[in-house]
Amino acid sequence: MNSSATGKPRILTGDTPTGRLHLGHWVGSVKRRVELQDSHDCYFIIANMHAFTTRSDKADEIRRDSIEIVRDYLAMGIDPERSTVFLQSEIPTIAELTFLFAMLLPFNRVMRNPTLKDEIRVKGLGETYSFGFPLYAVGQTADILSFRPVAVPVGEDQVPHLELTREVARRFNQVFCAVSDQTEDDDHPAHGGVFPVPRAEVGKVGRLVGVDGVNKMSKSLNNAIYIADSPKEVQKKVNRIFTGRQSPTEPGDTTNALFQYVDAFIEDEARVAELKDRYARGDNIGDGHIKQEVGAAINHLLDPMRERRAKYEGSDRPILEILRSGCARANRTAEETLAMAKEAAGLGYFKRELRFV
Repeated sequence: MNSSATGKPRILTGDTPTGRLHLGHWVGSVKRRVELQDSHDCYFIIANMHAFTTRSDKADEIRRDSIEIVRDYLAMGIDPERSTVFLQSEIPTIAELTFLFAMLLPFNRVMRNPTLKDEIRVKGLGETYSFGFPLYAVGQTADILSFRPVAVPVGEDQVPHLELTREVARRFNQVFCAVSDQTEDDDHPAHGGVFPVPRAEVGKVGRLVGVDGVNKMSKSLNNAIYIADSPKEVQKKVNRIFTGRQSPTEPGDTTNALFQYVDAFIEDEARVAELKDRYARGDNIGDGHIKQEVGAAINHLLDPMRERRAKYEGSDRPILEILRSGCARANRTAEETLAMAKEAAGLGYFKRELRFV
């Protein structure tokens, strides 16, 4: 098991800066990150270079979104004293390992990644995407393996990306470290592998449907409830959730989108069971009543987040200082990984040291 100098097992996860964070991010991954801060050595990457794969003409927006994501992290409970928050673009190891890992993956294997195919479809990219777009799937493997984590908290849709990372770790260890292809994943480091084969940790709600009731919650689909939304905005969006039910006396489907929100955000299990029972029987309980309870539960969750976020509004300087410190720590770990990988691959000619000026 890979661990930090503190003896804690290491995890890595993060986000591409495509806008503010929303409830889908919270239930899918960030909640778990917050919970793991005391028990694990946590690295959280702002994957700003990946944002350039589809928005290279909007560099200013990407910079703004990168800073806003850190504000959302702080609001949600990520503590920069207990976790390392850093920018992908400031870690040279990631670019070097991306190039090396690309040599270990057939192109058609990268293009078979179901998440990649789905993004091409959802974003309407057709055949117009840059070469960097499929390359980012390889880059994600370097994002992760640069820090040699044992686990990656992810949303359900990111599990295929992680499987590619697991393949790269196995392949590198087999080709350059003489690890047998019969070795169990958990045993790779003990058998001389540079990289652990990281496992996925999917949140309680692997995929939160948006308020359109159909698609995954997403900024681009305008169906998201954001961490920074006001109480009134939250309730207005919850009221949009479509179920198709016509009457409070009509038996309802408790697997619909509205009840995904009931399960995710109403903490009282007895109340959840009561709502499901009455809804399924058509016991004079309308969608509007349930939406009010869901909205109140979400606002109860978001109130302390809004309060924490307000402390970091107005100036980017505190955010940049958090990132500077995080990037320095991240580089120390990543450079150690790179030295190990280059030595294993016969590329370890000289030592180097990085610093910010």
